[in-house]
Formats: sequence, C-alpha cells, structure tokens
Amino acid sequence: MGDVLVAGAGPVGMMAALELARRGVPVRLIDAADGPATTSRAAAIHARTIEVLDQVGLHEAFEARAVPGRGIAFYADGAELARMDATFTTQATRFEQVWFLDQVITEELLREALAAYGVGIEWGVRLIELTENPEAVTVRLRHPDGRLEEGEVAWLVGADGGHSVVRDQLGVRLAGESSETWLIADAELEFAEPIEHDRIRWIRADGETVMIFPLVGEKRWRLLDTVDVAYDGDPGAVAERFAAKLSRGLGREVTVATPSWVSVFTIQQRAVPVMQSRSGTGRPSRCFLAGDAAHVHSPASGQGMNTGLQDAVNLAWKLAAAARGELPTPLAAALLDSYSAERVPVGQALLSTTQMATALVNFRNSTVDQHLPAVFATLHALPQLLHALNQGFLGGMSGLAIAYPTSPLTVHDGDTTRTGPRPGQRLAQVRQADALDPSWQPVLATLREPDWTLLVAGPETAARSLDAWRRQTWPAPTVHTVDGPAAEQLGLRAAQPAANTPGCGLDNGPEATGWLLVRPDGYVAARGRGPAELDRSLARIAG
Repeated sequence: MGDVLVAGAGPVGMMAALELARRGVPVRLIDAADGPATTSRAAAIHARTIEVLDQVGLHEAFEARAVPGRGIAFYADGAELARMDATFTTQATRFEQVWFLDQVITEELLREALAAYGVGIEWGVRLIELTENPEAVTVRLRHPDGRLEEGEVAWLVGADGGHSVVRDQLGVRLAGESSETWLIADAELEFAEPIEHDRIRWIRADGETVMIFPLVGEKRWRLLDTVDVAYDGDPGAVAERFAAKLSRGLGREVTVATPSWVSVFTIQQRAVPVMQSRSGTGRPSRCFLAGDAAHVHSPASGQGMNTGLQDAVNLAWKLAAAARGELPTPLAAALLDSYSAERVPVGQALLSTTQMATALVNFRNSTVDQHLPAVFATLHALPQLLHALNQGFLGGMSGLAIAYPTSPLTVHDGDTTRTGPRPGQRLAQVRQADALDPSWQPVLATLREPDWTLLVAGPETAARSLDAWRRQTWPAPTVHTVDGPAAEQLGLRAAQPAANTPGCGLDNGPEATGWLLVRPDGYVAARGRGPAELDRSLARIAG
C-alpha cells in the first residue's frame, strides 16, 4: 500500500502528501468523496501560510490566482467607523497581507503540485477500519464498487475532517462546545457607490452583524449573517435579506445576485488532547491527526485551513525522517512525539482566540451599539491604541507569532542580548524591503530546501569544512554561509580564522562565529557560537 497512507484529500491531506513526496517518501492519498469539491468554503490565506507556500515552492502559483486583502473596515448604520490594515510591525514578514482564494482553487493548485510528483488521488475510497501495532497499521478500505481492500501501511495520517474516521478509530475525542448557528453565502454584489474589493467589511445594521469578504472575481463576495440563519432552499430570499442589511449598514444601495452557494452551520469550538496514537512501548506512533480531524474552530477569524496546512508541514518532515529509516527507534519516537507537543497547544490556543473573534462578530449589546461611533472616534484620536488593536487583531490572525519555545526540539542559548530570531521562532522575520538585499536571497532559498540547514557567518572555507564534519550525524544539516545585512539581522557574526578547532573551521572563543540551526519547516531549533555549542545543541536534539 505504500509507506504512508493519507486519509482525506482536502488541503491538509494534500499538503501532507506533497511534503512527504517532496522528501522522497512513497505516499497514497485517498478520499471518501466521489471527486473534488465545487464550493468555495475556506477563503482566507494568512501571512504565515503564505510563507509556508513560499517554502514549498507554490507562492507564485497561489499569488497569481488570489485576491490580495489589505485589512478590515468597520461600519455601523451607514457610516464607516475605522479601518485596520494588514501591517504587522511587531512581526516582520515579507507578506503583509491576507490572500482571499476559494478553497476549490486552493485544492486545484495542490492537486497540480502533487501530480508533478506522480501522486494522484483515489476518489471514493473510504477508510472503514484500522488496527495499529508496533510495526505497521492494518487498514480496511472500501472502494466505490463496494470492493474491500485490506493491507498494511507503515504510517497513517488522518486528515479526514471534523467527522474523522481515523480519530474515531483511535478513540480520541474532540473536547469543547458548539454554540451559535450562522449562515454564509457566495454571491456577486453591485454597489451604488463602489467600494474596494480588497478588504473585509464588518457591518452593523439595526443591532445585527453581517460581514462580507472578497472572493476571486471582480464582483464576488462571501457573505455572513449571524442572526437570520433560516434557509428553506430559496437562495433568492437569502439575497433579498442580505441586500437590505448591507444597504442599511454600508449607507448605499447594494444589489445581491442569487447566491451560487448557501450554507447554514453551527459553530464548533473543539480540539483533541493529543494528535497521534500512543503505543506505550517506546516505539514511534504510527497514526496521526491533522486539520479539522484534530481541531475545529469558528470561521470568524479564518484559521481552520491555515492551521491545518501548518499541521501538515510540521508533521510531514518528521514523518519523512522516520519513514526513510534515518533514525534509531527511540529517536524516531521522540521526533514524532514532538508533533503533538508542538501542535496541540496551537490548536488549544486557537479555541480562545477564535472565541474572541466570534464574540466581536456577533456581540449583542444595544448599549455598545449606541456608543460605537464614539468608541471608534476615540480610537482615531489615539492612533497608538488603534495600532495596538490592529497588531493584536490582524497580527494574531496572521499566524506569525506561532512559535515552539517549549518544544523538545528547541534548545535555548540563554543569550538575551543577541539580536535575530530566537530558538523556537520563525527564521524569516524580515520585511520585503530588507529581503530584496542580495544577502537575503540565499537565506530565503535555504527555506525551500526539504532538510535541516545550518546558517553560519563566515568564509566559504569554514562552511565547507563544517559541512563535512556535521554530516557525520543526524540531523546532518546542510551548511550555508551568510554575510552582509542578512548576517547582521539574523544575529550572526563573521568568523575569524580558527586555529584551535582542527577540521571544523569555527572558532570557540568569545568572538566565535554565530550559527543558526534551522528545521525543515523554517523554525529555528538552536543558535549559538562556535562548534562546542553546536555539538551540545545537536546532542540535545538527537536525544
């Protein structure tokens, strides 16, 4: 059946399969559906996910199809109250924006990327049973013609959504609650007075909230209603309701065409306590959960697909290392255990942040409504406060602050004076203007490599000798030298000739060469100066 079976061919399952295939791991991808979905569903791609797409080589393909979003505008009863722009001054990135892209297009682009690696999707194939043992996972599959298939796979990834069969078979339960019911629709809008098709609109009208989000297509928008959620199958009636509310809230006549898609859903706020099976034998887990199979959230902040894609990237490089037989059994087990250790807290944290976003979308307080203009006028008079709210709200949604400071794969150096990214943080904390400097180009190129990287400030001779030396042991990073402004911004220093460390080309003294050890997913695992600190860090990571 192949080394890895991925159940679920949505964006999360496809990203997991792509990252495995990119590392040479045989993968089989199945989905119970008859074929690709045809509705838009998830529509927002946030800054951290854009960075991930750049790392896997898909940035240009996605950028060519997406609508760039510039932020959010707030309205109440016909007046615009304020705007927040997607500028993350405390979280440097090359991608200060949100992309709006129908999930159906996201899936199309991921299928094309998989096809380049010879990976296709087996539609209509349903996982119905699994049994895990220390050496493999026995699975039973049902094909579209009713035929049953039974066999073994080395590893199983459950990316099969909120009603995950893999999760149920593992006996893992989603903990949390369901709350309000909302209605969403996709439709073309006409405005008597044009508005820019590049930002979310949060709109209060007669004490109710509606929101609109730009979609691909000049006039296409995603519409969300938090109050009138009844749907009897007549999309025309939905269009009339939205037209009346949008016209009142935006202060201009809005015509809503018959929606191409309408969905009523109950908000789920749930997450699992663990995202993988537990063998209890000191051997590696062989079954994993990702995306909605592990955590489901309110769509208010558009985090579901983004978090799932980042789950897939986090898991795939670890699973590839284990699947390729690079590691002794205890180390493979520890590496794979770090998946839950890192990603469960992310899913849990999103429960609270999306809950706050849900409350903002759908607050029901007439007193607050009366004072909204005064509140936003005060914010305009206090730009620092507005800026802080901007950073907290849009910056939080961006995913740029996600870090793994307590991960078993993170080694802290205790140096509080050193600049640059800290262990557990993203490496690429650089703005586009700075990234255009030639010294940054090779650094960003290393992030697209599928393996560990060691960034060193120093001459090429030092890097070559260190490269040969370090490749004697896992994680065997590829060594790259960094100079110029990039070296300074990353907190690296140029190396001096090293007479006291034969064969490595690095100095152990107080002015020793700085280095950054970067994981395959672009996070810094460790940093330090000189080979002695590097040895200690690698020993910690390798257990």
